[in-house]
Amino acid sequence: MFELLTLAVFVWLLVKTIGFAFRLTWGVAKITASILIGMAFPVLIFGLLFAGGVLLLVPLIMIAIAAGILKACL
Repeated sequence: MFELLTLAVFVWLLVKTIGFAFRLTWGVAKITASILIGMAFPVLIFGLLFAGGVLLLVPLIMIAIAAGILKACL
């Protein structure tokens, strides 16, 4: 009888431990995701601005080249 009681207590502790491990893992995952999003958002905005700036620079460079060619011809 004592063995059954001991087995029941250990199974109950095993279930509680597994539940705690899942809650702990989920909490750590949420904290890690929050930190990564907090770090990635400014990098994303900077990257979009930089990529947009590069796309805006291409026509300006083409106009500058055309102006340089016209100035060299005159």
